[in-house]
Amino acid sequence: MKKFDKNIPYNNLPLLPPKASLETTKVLRKTIEASRALAQLNGMLTNLPNPTLFLDTIHLQEAKASSEIENIITTNDDLYKALVADKKFDNPATKEVISYKKALWNGLRDIEKRPFISTNLCIEIVQSIKNNTAGIRTTPGTALKNTKGETIYTPPFGEAVIREKMANLETFINSEGIIDPLIKMALMHYQFEAIHPFSDGNGRTGRILLLLYLKLSKLLDTPAIYLSEYIIKNKADYYSKLREVTENDDWESWILYMLEMVEYTAKKGLKRLKDVTDLMQQMTAEIKETLPNVYTKELVEILFRLPYTKRQFLIDEKLGTPKTVGNYLMALEEAGFLISEKVGKEKLYLNHRLMAVLEAS
Repeated sequence: MKKFDKNIPYNNLPLLPPKASLETTKVLRKTIEASRALAQLNGMLTNLPNPTLFLDTIHLQEAKASSEIENIITTNDDLYKALVADKKFDNPATKEVISYKKALWNGLRDIEKRPFISTNLCIEIVQSIKNNTAGIRTTPGTALKNTKGETIYTPPFGEAVIREKMANLETFINSEGIIDPLIKMALMHYQFEAIHPFSDGNGRTGRILLLLYLKLSKLLDTPAIYLSEYIIKNKADYYSKLREVTENDDWESWILYMLEMVEYTAKKGLKRLKDVTDLMQQMTAEIKETLPNVYTKELVEILFRLPYTKRQFLIDEKLGTPKTVGNYLMALEEAGFLISEKVGKEKLYLNHRLMAVLEAS
């Protein structure tokens, strides 16, 4: 009897951990490389004077990339403006990306309070992403199709079946075991995607869980990494390797893909973080020299929190009266550090050099 038929709900999806041999020589070698890259990124984040300074930007980039995988496309410019401006942006894609970032922040806050990844946490995340009251999928007929409209996978069906699979996944994620945490991360991500517990938002919820797991397993104190960028660049591989596990029990190729994703993203994150901190040091020195009466450490930090800033941000940090901080921003623009733009009734100021670093591939 064939164990898997893509047209029939996969209620026989095996529970975790798999019976297959996981820690092959290739996998162990790659695990060491990925762990090393992650440790270097963690070290740099830990040594930053203000590790939370760039989090908003990094998490927005992750939100943008993760949403892009689902063909929800927005630009960095629209995204950062929408976050900073009072004017309401009607672009649905931008709204979805900002909801994703909020869901990620909420998830991080929840596991700070209770270091445990649960089915309920997954439901909270998907509700936050979708801005609705979605729960475990109960509608029949859910099937994943390719671009030609052909069914490639039918996930388990029936709330009781889905909850049973999710309960097993919850136990697997949170139990102490002998499996290396990065290998475990690859297994949990496959299983979540295969269970496909929600009607919509599964991919994005699954990718938020990866970041929460990195923190939970103490691999990254601050999950300032955007893994989705790698998946966008290797999207066909991502889906074909997921299918290879389902159809041929090929765990090795899938685990290697996930480990490569972690290593690549950690190295790229390290470089981008270095580029941003180098730029911050450079602009600090330039502002000090050009505008000594404007410069403060707090002001430069505001300019690097997000690419766009506005007068209210400086007022909130008590850097001066509305008139004084308005003069600071105008002076910074005249000296070429910022570019202003009218959005609705207010003026936003873009740190164009920071945006250039963020957009560099």
